[in-house]
Amino acid sequence: MTPKRKGAMYDTLREFLNFIQVEKGLADNTLVAYRRDLNDFLSFLKKTKITKLKEVDRHAVLSYQVHIKRSGLKFSTVRRRMVSVRAFFRFLILEGKGEKDPTENIESPKGLQHLPETLTPGDVDKLLATPDPTTLLGRRDRVMLEVLYATGLRVSELVALRLADLNLEVGYLVTLGKGSKERLVPLGDTAREMLKDYLKTGRGKLLKGKLSDVLFPNRFGKEMSRQGFFKIIKKYALRAGIRKQISPHTLRHSFASHLLENGADLRSVQMMLGHADISTTQIYTHVTRERLKKVFEKHHPRA
Repeated sequence: MTPKRKGAMYDTLREFLNFIQVEKGLADNTLVAYRRDLNDFLSFLKKTKITKLKEVDRHAVLSYQVHIKRSGLKFSTVRRRMVSVRAFFRFLILEGKGEKDPTENIESPKGLQHLPETLTPGDVDKLLATPDPTTLLGRRDRVMLEVLYATGLRVSELVALRLADLNLEVGYLVTLGKGSKERLVPLGDTAREMLKDYLKTGRGKLLKGKLSDVLFPNRFGKEMSRQGFFKIIKKYALRAGIRKQISPHTLRHSFASHLLENGADLRSVQMMLGHADISTTQIYTHVTRERLKKVFEKHHPRA
């Protein structure tokens, strides 16, 4: 096992890797690739006498891009490293650790977009039915899974929900997404009724008399961490017999894909997901297209 590299930049890198593991549910080999790419980038910065991430500007990123292009790496490796660097600086902005993205307006080589992993409606039903509603934690977990799938929230948005963010009479919740942008997300009837029941019979007992506005407290009555919910969903997926690699983000992908497959328009899905640019949402049309192709090939007599 390689020793941990020391320094503030490497500490931030470890925070980023933990974030994408929980938020995106990436496979181990993908995390290894991110770590390798960004270790290479940080090593380059140190060689150019840059010791703080706030010192990185557009010129430094362009210099790194030129450096790796001249290193004889494959086109796919160059592209992946630039994608890693871009994702790293977007994380810094999101977490309030940076004010300006030095990768902005720097073009990276285009390549094929990976289709996000999604669950079938049957798998979603199995997952949502797994928590035991006769226990306090099971009741909370069942509602959290239902709300996550019913709204397409990011896991960070889910665990940050407060009582004031709910309007169960009208049927929506308010969340703060990336860039602290507020958006309204509708709640389905099932999620609304489960939330009402949870607020009456579960939440207060979890808090054990503590005063708190946290909607989904952990077993200690405090706000749950992203990592905490990541472990919860992995546990229930295993119990449900779901073989796919699953994370909270899988339910977000499934939410979007299932909406589009049932006739929702792309712009509405974009608004519910909180995507600033519709091009981000368009990846889900590729998922739908791929599934339509499979259905055609399986069932059409002249496929």
